[in-house]
Amino acid sequence: MPEGENFKTVTHIRPCFIAVFFCLISALAIGSPDAAYAQSNAIEPPPGATTVQVTSQRGGVAALGRIEPEYGIIRLGAPAAIGAATGSLITELRVEEGDHVRAGDELAITDVADMMNAALSEAKARLELVRSQARAAVSEADEQCTLAEVREREATRREALLEQNLTSREETELARGNAKASRARCTSGRDRARAVEAEIPVAEAAIERARTEVARTRIVAPFDGKILEVLARPGELVTSRGALELGRVDRMMAVAEVYEADIHRVRVGQRASVSSPALGDALSGTVERIRPKVQKQDVTDTDPAARKDARIVEVEVLLDDAEAAENLTHLQVTVVIDS
Repeated sequence: MPEGENFKTVTHIRPCFIAVFFCLISALAIGSPDAAYAQSNAIEPPPGATTVQVTSQRGGVAALGRIEPEYGIIRLGAPAAIGAATGSLITELRVEEGDHVRAGDELAITDVADMMNAALSEAKARLELVRSQARAAVSEADEQCTLAEVREREATRREALLEQNLTSREETELARGNAKASRARCTSGRDRARAVEAEIPVAEAAIERARTEVARTRIVAPFDGKILEVLARPGELVTSRGALELGRVDRMMAVAEVYEADIHRVRVGQRASVSSPALGDALSGTVERIRPKVQKQDVTDTDPAARKDARIVEVEVLLDDAEAAENLTHLQVTVVIDS
């Protein structure tokens, strides 16, 4: 074969060889054990599950969160009476779940109320008795002191008569002795009156203590809010869980659990949007507070591959429309903070 024809054959075969080489490389990559393992172990969410994306977006920070009243849910309890072995029983419940209450409203009464009211009445009667005794002691002391003054004048008169030999020495000494005895009884009466009067503040303090004990038998709203849950009904014992749950629903918060790596992008005053299928339209709000603690994530989505041990910082977003969320405490939401 001539040398020129051999060169042409080589130039036609080289492109075909290069194409076959790349096809083999692609087939090996697709059919490699690692690729097959990755495809066979790809995690799919369960049927019907809703997967929420919480990755940071361009221009904003997204995070899962929850709805709750400002400062969270407050559990109101009823302290046991002094000397009681167990807690108190609810005897009267004056509110129900969903009721709005004002600060100072009586919400429930416990079983020791009657006993404490009786103790208060006893303390008031004791005070009146002490005051009467004090008045009597003062009157008696005044009487003794008046008699002492009279006998002192009689003794002085007798001593003047003795100097004129118009009376006997025995009568003069008797008059002087009576005057001294009356003066001593006057001093003793004054001391006794002061001692009885000193019991008045003690009796008044007993009344204040009894009033405090009466107040402890009633569960009173510490602020304006809404009853979220009744934990103990009449006849049930108030445990460490408390008797009622109360929330400040006039200021509702979306507490976003922001990943610690993204918290540097969040500032107080930034605007945020809060969304959930239960809300319908998204709610808006403003970053009110960044809590000064890094903790473990509490709210997670339904993706089984999602991180369950992430470290987060809770960011409180004050909602513009609190009424739209006041009945949705603990609702899981997605919060996007503009940054």
